Amino acid sequence: MLRKKWLPLVVTLIFILSVFLTSCGKTETQTPQQSQEQKTTPTASVQDSDNWTKAKDTSKIPEASKARTDTLIIGLHEPKGVFNPLYSETSYDNYVNSAIFDSLLEVDFDGTYIPSLAKSWDIDKDNNTITFHLRDDVKFSDGTPLTAKDVEFSYYVLADPTYDGPIALSAAGIKGFKEYNEGNADKIEGIKVIDDHTIQIQLEKVLGTSLSDLNIPVIPQHYYGKDFAKGKLDGVKALEQQPLGSGPYVFEKFVPGQEVRLVANENYWKGAPKIKHLIYKTTTEETAVQMLQTGETDYETSNITAKKDNVELLESLGFVDYSLLPTNGYGYIAFNHKLPKFQDVRVRKALAYGLNRKAIVDAVYQGLAEVRDVPQSKVSWAYPDEKDIIHYDYNPEKAKQLLDEAGWKLGPDGYRYKDGQKFTIHFLASSPNPVNDALVPMAVENYKELGIEFVAEPLEFNAIIDKVNKGDFEMYFMAWGLTPEPDPYTIFFSKGSQNKIGYANPKVDELILKGREETDINKRKEIYHELYKVLNDDLPYIFLYQRNDLNAKNSRVVGFQISSFRDFTYSLYQAEILQY
Repeated sequence: MLRKKWLPLVVTLIFILSVFLTSCGKTETQTPQQSQEQKTTPTASVQDSDNWTKAKDTSKIPEASKARTDTLIIGLHEPKGVFNPLYSETSYDNYVNSAIFDSLLEVDFDGTYIPSLAKSWDIDKDNNTITFHLRDDVKFSDGTPLTAKDVEFSYYVLADPTYDGPIALSAAGIKGFKEYNEGNADKIEGIKVIDDHTIQIQLEKVLGTSLSDLNIPVIPQHYYGKDFAKGKLDGVKALEQQPLGSGPYVFEKFVPGQEVRLVANENYWKGAPKIKHLIYKTTTEETAVQMLQTGETDYETSNITAKKDNVELLESLGFVDYSLLPTNGYGYIAFNHKLPKFQDVRVRKALAYGLNRKAIVDAVYQGLAEVRDVPQSKVSWAYPDEKDIIHYDYNPEKAKQLLDEAGWKLGPDGYRYKDGQKFTIHFLASSPNPVNDALVPMAVENYKELGIEFVAEPLEFNAIIDKVNKGDFEMYFMAWGLTPEPDPYTIFFSKGSQNKIGYANPKVDELILKGREETDINKRKEIYHELYKVLNDDLPYIFLYQRNDLNAKNSRVVGFQISSFRDFTYSLYQAEILQY
């Protein structure tokens, strides 16, 4: 929409005078001021979604950013550098991978699946098959056409006995998967390439989660599969920092701790991106707003906490658009369930009751987040009725009572002991991190009142990921970003690929499988509500909060259409830079 600009009175008088002089046969040269006033606000071919609060003064756009006419710089927490979507575990690596690779399906604004590499799909419940029909105009960034063989190859990587990434293809129930994975077959019976653009998956049974289970990123066989053989994935993993995909951008280089550089994929099937260069620049909570303010970055998605102070700060800059959306995810504090002290649910409940979670959440988010007691976001159709669950409001006396019942008795030094062991918690605290900045001192104080020693070990985020993967931890804080599919198989199923905490509960396993098998959404809701009640009572984690996502961008970049389910990476190919 064009913005009206009102002419100052002096310019109006000059205009009238010029008309008069012209009528007298004299030529009046247009003044620089008139030329400036006649400029209009540039418009974009694709507008932002309507959930952005728009900038009030584009004249404040930093000159440093105006000088970049073909480069978009996105501020991002430092990626780990696992640039293979079949192996990446952190949101930050996934943001990079989403610019390089495509999946069979993509997520729409409301969380439903829509076509991507697969232009359509058929679900045959009678024969338990799902057939994906691929687009015939997709090429990888090196010009090689994408075919059903690439999809088949990607499934085989995930099915390999030595695969150790986060995607749990085993849960899909592909016919012959188990035999192949356990070494009793050389092929997966249920994966059949029909032709170059059709692949059919035979399942043991079509589930309510089948589309989600089978929706995988696709990597090119000709590039990653040169040395591929069953039980031999070294060649695939060796290319983690030399990725090649079919997405809107092509990888150029990665400088750890500094940036990831990408360039537009001219072969992209949705059309070459309008912005030629894309840089993910490493920012922190301390530097994110400053770099946006000076024009060093154009977009920030991970390092500006969604709190009132930051919203007011962004508004004060004048040139920043921002969006506050409920997060499809939740924050949590994890226990290592392999340690005896955390195997007693009374202890876990005591630690939940004994921690002032609301004070922590309010201190960090200033009213823009809510304490949660279940592992789900309110944006999900599966979220339960609040009145049916236990609310672990701060209650130190209740916590002390539970610890007493669990056999942890106060000693003369004010700390609790059991079987001669002092109750000490070693907590991995990523730093810098605003949640840990509030959580750690609160936990030290609250737990000392209970007779528990709380010792924080500050570490960089990626170092904590490494320790968690090795099982070398007691407690830590982290957050899950969820998919539209509420199935928590990978996280809480006893053999789930992301169940790094050693949690196991037969009733939870039963309900997870039951929820996966049901195809009627209303019946699934009932199952998940029961599941959340069990998890709420058993506390695999201390559930902490649901916050908002705060996206902020220089108003010169437009075309970002986002929702709680659809992040900015889906818009990268259509984003453009306006010249002010």
